[in-house]
Amino acid sequence: MKKRTTALLLAAALALSLLGVTALAAEGGPLPAGQAQPAEEPGAAPAAQPEGQGEEPSPEGGQPPEEPVEEYIPDPVGSLTFANLERRMREGSLQVMSLQENIDMLEEIDYDVLKEDLRQQLNQLAQAQWMMVQFGQSGTLAYERMDQAYGAVREQFDAIKDGDMQADNADTIRQLKNLQNQIVMAGEATYIALVAMEQQEGGLERQLAALDRQLTELELRYQLGHISSMALKQAKAGRAALASGLDTLGMNLNTYKGQLELLIGADITGGISLGALPTVDRESLGAMDLDADLESAKANSWDLYQATETYKDARKEYNDHGGESGLESHPNSTSYKQARHTYYSAKYTYDNTVQNFELGLRNLYLKVKDNQQVLAAARTALAAEKDNFAVAQLKHSQGNLSQNALLEAQDKVAEAQEKVSGAENDLFSSYNTYRWAVDYGILN
Repeated sequence: MKKRTTALLLAAALALSLLGVTALAAEGGPLPAGQAQPAEEPGAAPAAQPEGQGEEPSPEGGQPPEEPVEEYIPDPVGSLTFANLERRMREGSLQVMSLQENIDMLEEIDYDVLKEDLRQQLNQLAQAQWMMVQFGQSGTLAYERMDQAYGAVREQFDAIKDGDMQADNADTIRQLKNLQNQIVMAGEATYIALVAMEQQEGGLERQLAALDRQLTELELRYQLGHISSMALKQAKAGRAALASGLDTLGMNLNTYKGQLELLIGADITGGISLGALPTVDRESLGAMDLDADLESAKANSWDLYQATETYKDARKEYNDHGGESGLESHPNSTSYKQARHTYYSAKYTYDNTVQNFELGLRNLYLKVKDNQQVLAAARTALAAEKDNFAVAQLKHSQGNLSQNALLEAQDKVAEAQEKVSGAENDLFSSYNTYRWAVDYGILN
């Protein structure tokens, strides 16, 4: 337990220094295979596990099978598509690449070679100690330091022999890969938010054009004496506020595009061109199965795996102190009390982690379904506005409708189209977040 904790703390410290990604938007049941059953009390007979449980989790953490490789079409210079975002981040993000170097370093360890090197070191240290004994130097400071060095090397040798080092490094690799995935997910959230901001910019520009038309009419009405100068000034002030908001939005777009360029390793200009977001097809939405997806998400979750390992270590320590039977045999033992409190703390933490995870995935599932119906309603409203615009065109051609009224009807169609586009992006965003949760166990 101590070795695992040390390794994971080192990985967590690395994460804190690397995971500085700014994203604008992100969004008990049965256990994953190989994880302990929290309901089982220490010292009691093991509870029956559901089918698929009882095996040790793989070092890779149950990663989903590799999908067929799709043809890679590079983005034109100065542009970025969502389809290429993950690949460009993994190949260009300094944060992701730094984590990958640590992963490669651990994966390239040849434990047989390392074990043999340590064996030779032990033999050399033992021979050196024997020579010091022969020359009467046993008990000296140099001998004690030699003995400490022997103990340190022996500890590493035993860790390899018992498989502890391999297990700890596998856990560290899994955590580092989880951190990489979190960075990529944050990059995708930033991309989605930027697309939404660009749509908002288009809407504000449309509103500004409509307001300019109104101001032209108000200027004429003021000259004819139909409105006061105060009314005209108020309209102009509204136009100035709208233009200011548009300028601020443009500044924010430039800022966050610069951050996205940093994540993919591109030149930071703040002017990268983003492609449209993919659409979610009916087949993908229909394939969503909350129960089955929950099992996959649990198996892939680093947080659940970490909570499970902590719980298992605490349970073993508690059982070594007598478990529940120890409460009667030595209730006043300080070490027993500490082990008991540690065990129940880990158990409650695990149960809470599982419950929050299940609730989080359920909420993501419901969010996708809600965005699906919002999109359907937006499309219905768009169809209605298009019909209204067709009627307005007919009236205008007959001379029964002014040009401004026709343009207002056209603006309503554009506004309804913006709502459809926004609903499509919201649906994709929620579905993409849901897939990250299912495939990689990352909820946000």
